[in-house]
Amino acid sequence: MLTSAATLNSTSLGAFGAISPTNTSRIRLQRPQSVSLCSSSPHNLLKPRIIFTTTTTSSGGSSWETATSVKTAVAAVDSPGPAEKMQQQTSTKYYFLVANAKFMLDEEEHFQEQLFERLRYYGEQNKEQDFWLVIEPKFLEKFPKITRRLKRPAVALVSTNGTWITFMKLRLDRVLLESFEADSLEEALAYNPVNLEFEKPENWVAPYPKYESGWWERFLPPGSAKHNA
Repeated sequence: MLTSAATLNSTSLGAFGAISPTNTSRIRLQRPQSVSLCSSSPHNLLKPRIIFTTTTTSSGGSSWETATSVKTAVAAVDSPGPAEKMQQQTSTKYYFLVANAKFMLDEEEHFQEQLFERLRYYGEQNKEQDFWLVIEPKFLEKFPKITRRLKRPAVALVSTNGTWITFMKLRLDRVLLESFEADSLEEALAYNPVNLEFEKPENWVAPYPKYESGWWERFLPPGSAKHNA
């Protein structure tokens, strides 16, 4: 007949190799020391710390210590704060198409229609205009490979909408596409003053009237002087 577990006394437990209440081991953990958060040394980000665990029997038997290695994460004090992160994200990316002014403003028949149609759509949606025409933009100085391929004066269509600029690249075809970053709109749309002069064709054979010179002034950067044609 099996002996009920409720009838087992401390002697029976000793026979089965259990530890009697008088011989219960005591475990003492060393308190981890506080870690200073003022250290700016990179190697202190993950600092190993040893914790010793001591076990001693009440009968005066052998005792031993075990060492456990843990890693304490320490906050980096030199990481950028919220204000610094905002300063690092103040620059805006601008996308542009560029070609010589005669092609963009005088020869490409659908360019004017595309711009005025988009301006009308923005008005209906109460959206702020985010595209401009820049004649002889200063940012071209950052793109020597592009300027070597351009006839001057040049005109750029600049926008913060990269998807639309890619669409316009497909429509216009003979233009160059690139992008750059600027800290302000004034910096992005800075230009070198120049006068545009386009010769009027002697015979206009198209069934619609030719674009009037100066139609592009509506799309020049805010506050810029008008470029004469």
